[in-house]
Amino acid sequence: MATESTSYTTLTLPVLPLDDEVVLPGMVVPFDLSDAEVRAAVEAAQAAARSEGDSKPKVLLVPRIDGTYAAMGVLGTVEQVGRLSDGDPGALIRGRGRVRIGAGTTGPGAALWVEGQNVSDSVPEPLPGAVTELVKEYKALATSWLKKRGAWQVVDRVTQIDDVSALADNSGYSPFLTTQQKVELLETEDAVARLKLATAQLREHLAEQDVAETIAKDVQEGVDKQQREFLLRRQLDAVRKELRELNGEQEGEESDDYRARVEAADLPEKVREAALKEVDKLERASDQSPEGSWIRTWLDTVLELPWNERTDDSASAYDIKGAQEVLDAEHAGLQDVKERITEYLAVRKRRADRGLGVVGGRRGGAVLALVGPPGVGKTSLGESVAHAMGRKFVRVALGGVRDEAEIRGHRRTYVGALPGRIVRAIKEAGSMNPVVLLDEIDKVGSDFRGDPAAALLEVLDPAQNHTFRDHYLEVELDLSDVVFLATANVLEAIPEALLDRMELVRLDGYTEDEKIVIARDHLLPRQLDRAGLAKDEVTLDESALRKLAGEYTREAGVRNLERSVARLLRKVAAQHELGERELPFTVTDEDLRDLIGRPHHVPESAQDPAERRTAVPGVATGLAVTGAGGDVLFVEASLADPETGASGLTLTGQLGDVMKESAQIALSFLRSHGAELELPVADLKDRGVHIHFPAGAVPKDGPSAGVTMTTALASLLSGRLVRTDVAMTGEVSLTGRVLPIGGVKQKLLAAHRAGITTVIIPKRNEPDLDDVPAEVLEKLDVHAVTDVRQVLELALTEATVPEAQVPVAV
Repeated sequence: MATESTSYTTLTLPVLPLDDEVVLPGMVVPFDLSDAEVRAAVEAAQAAARSEGDSKPKVLLVPRIDGTYAAMGVLGTVEQVGRLSDGDPGALIRGRGRVRIGAGTTGPGAALWVEGQNVSDSVPEPLPGAVTELVKEYKALATSWLKKRGAWQVVDRVTQIDDVSALADNSGYSPFLTTQQKVELLETEDAVARLKLATAQLREHLAEQDVAETIAKDVQEGVDKQQREFLLRRQLDAVRKELRELNGEQEGEESDDYRARVEAADLPEKVREAALKEVDKLERASDQSPEGSWIRTWLDTVLELPWNERTDDSASAYDIKGAQEVLDAEHAGLQDVKERITEYLAVRKRRADRGLGVVGGRRGGAVLALVGPPGVGKTSLGESVAHAMGRKFVRVALGGVRDEAEIRGHRRTYVGALPGRIVRAIKEAGSMNPVVLLDEIDKVGSDFRGDPAAALLEVLDPAQNHTFRDHYLEVELDLSDVVFLATANVLEAIPEALLDRMELVRLDGYTEDEKIVIARDHLLPRQLDRAGLAKDEVTLDESALRKLAGEYTREAGVRNLERSVARLLRKVAAQHELGERELPFTVTDEDLRDLIGRPHHVPESAQDPAERRTAVPGVATGLAVTGAGGDVLFVEASLADPETGASGLTLTGQLGDVMKESAQIALSFLRSHGAELELPVADLKDRGVHIHFPAGAVPKDGPSAGVTMTTALASLLSGRLVRTDVAMTGEVSLTGRVLPIGGVKQKLLAAHRAGITTVIIPKRNEPDLDDVPAEVLEKLDVHAVTDVRQVLELALTEATVPEAQVPVAV
C-alpha cells in the first residue's frame, strides 16, 4: 500500500508559521485570518494558485518554536475561506504531506517564500507481521484512551484507518502530546518508526493516567473517610448530648472537662499555669490534629501525679525505738545501715517538733548508697526502711540502662514520648515522699544516647532535686522529701561525681554467726513454705546450719546459703514422698553429706598437712577484695634452673599494672636486703623468678599483695614454709615499710570464713578493726606491723626442708 504522493519534487511555497503548534499530515485545522502572518500566507497562496490555474491554494505549515523554524514542514491546501464560529474571518487548511525546507526565495504578496522537497513515505505490501501487530497495539491503546474520554465516534474513525503513515500522523490530534513530541513525530520520515514512536508516547500517557487515577481514587477515598468520620463524630456528639440531657447533666466539651479537672486538682501554682496553657492549646486544636492526643496524654500524666500527696510517717517512724525494732526484726546485722536510718528518723522527728519541716524549699530527704557484695540484703533493706518509716516503696532497676531519656524522660516532640523512671516511680507510689530504691546503680552504661549516670546527678543531689525538671513534664518536681537508696556491688564503677552526692554505707558481709541467725529466722521459714513443709516437720540443727555456712558455701552474703537450704528441704520432701524418710525429721551436720553431697569449701587448716598449698616453700596466703566480697588469695613463687638460662621476673595470673609493680618492688627489696635477712640472694641474680597467682582466669590488681609476694619469695629462698594458719595483706615499699590498704573488714571476714586464725595487717590500718564484728576478732589473732621483717618473723616457720625438696622448675 502506497501513501498518497504528489507530483511535486521541488516546491516553492509561502510559509505559514505555527507558534508552538504542530500540524501533521491528514489533520484539518482552522486558522484565524485576522493574524497578519496567516493572512499574508493565504493571500500569497491564492495569488500563486490563480496564476497557475490551480483550484486549491498551497501553503507550507512550519512549526516555529521560540522564534526558530523547524527543519520539516507540512504541505497544506486551503480548503475553504470564510467565517469562523466566532464570526472572525478564517481559513480551513488540510495537511497533505511532509516537506523538507530548503532555501528562501521570492514570490508574490507579503509572505515568506521558501523552496522545499516533497517527502513521500511508503510501506511495502503486504504489511510485515511485526508492523501488523504494531498497528493493532496502537489501535487498542488509542481505543482505550478514547473510550475513557467518551469519544465513541472518533473510535470508529481510528479503527478504519489502515494506512501506517496516516495512523501515526493521527496522533497529532492528541492533546496530551507536547509541542516537542509532535515535532519529533513530524521529523520522523519512516512511517513504521513514526508509528512506534506514537505508540510509545500513547502507552506512557496511559500509564501516567492510571497512576493519576489511582492517586485521585485514594485521595477521594481519604476525603470520603474523613467526611464519614466527621459525620459519625457529629452524630456521636448529638447522641452524647441527648444522653446528657436525659441524665440531667450539663453540656460540656472535652477541653472544658480538662479545664475543670485542672482547676479542681490540687496542683502547685506553676504547674497549674502550665496545665491551663496546654488546655488552651487543646481547645484550639482540631479533632483530627495529632497534637490534641499529645496534649491529652500530657495532661493525664500531670493530673495523675501526686503533687501534694504525702504519706504521713507512721507512729513507728517517730517512735525511734519502734522503728529500730522493725529493722532488727527484718534484717540481722547491718548495724551501720540501721544506725543511719535511725539517725535520719531522729533528726526528722526533731525538725518536725520544732516546725522546721521545710527550709529554703527543701525537705529532709536522704540519699544513701548501699555498697556491698551480692546477697547481703541491699535490695530487701529498702523495703524494710519503707516499712519502718510507714512510706510507700518503689524499686527502680537501673541495671543495663543506657539511655539518658530513661531517667529524665523523652521530649514531647518524639512519638510515644514518656516521662522518665523517676517520675513514673513517684506516680506509681502515689505520694511525693516514698522510699525509692535505685537498684544496681553501678551497672548503668552509656552510649550514643547519653549517659544515664550523668542524668542522675540532679536527682541525687539534695541541693538541686527540689527543682527537678523532667524532659517530658517540663515543670519542676520536688524530690527533696524522697528517701533515695542506691545499691551497688562495685564502688569503683560508680562515677566520682555521682558518688559525691550520696552518703556511702558499706555492707561488707555477714559473719558466720550472723548467717546462722539469718538462716534460722528468715531463710528457713521461707523455704519451708516453698517446699510445702510445716515448721514442725523438718528442723535444721545449729550444727547443720553452721556447716552449711562454713563448708558448703563461702560467700559474703546468704544467697547461696538459701539455695543450699532450699535444696536440702527439697531432698527431704522428695524422700518423704517416696517413702524413704519419716517426718518430723531433724537435720544434723552428719546428715548433710547423704542429702546434698560433699562440702565444697574445706578450710586449709582442716586438710592433711601434706595436701595444703603452703606445704612447700614459696607459697603464701594473702587476702583480697572482689565484687563478691573478701576472698583468700594464694601466691606461688619458683626459681628457674640455672641451666635453662632463664632470667628476670615472670608474672602470671592476669595481673594489673599496680600488682606487677608490687612484684618488682618485692623482688628489689629482697635483692637489696638479702644479706640482712640471711637469704641466698645470689640465686636471684642468675636464675629467673616466676610468681603466679592461681585462678588465672580472674583479673587481679591492687597493691595489697606486696607483703604476700615478699613472703612467698623469702620462703622460697630460705626454704622455710609459710604457716598454714597465717594470712596477710599490705602494700610494701622499697625500704620494707608496710603501707596501709583498704577493705580490712571484708578481708578479715574472708579469713574467718576460710579458717585462718592469724592475720597480719599494716599498723596504720589498726583503727579499721573497730568496724570488724567482735565475734570475728575474738577468733582471729591480728598482728599490726610496720615493717616487712616483722611479717617474715610471724609468717615463716623455723623448720627447714632438704635442698632436694626446694622447687626449682619453672
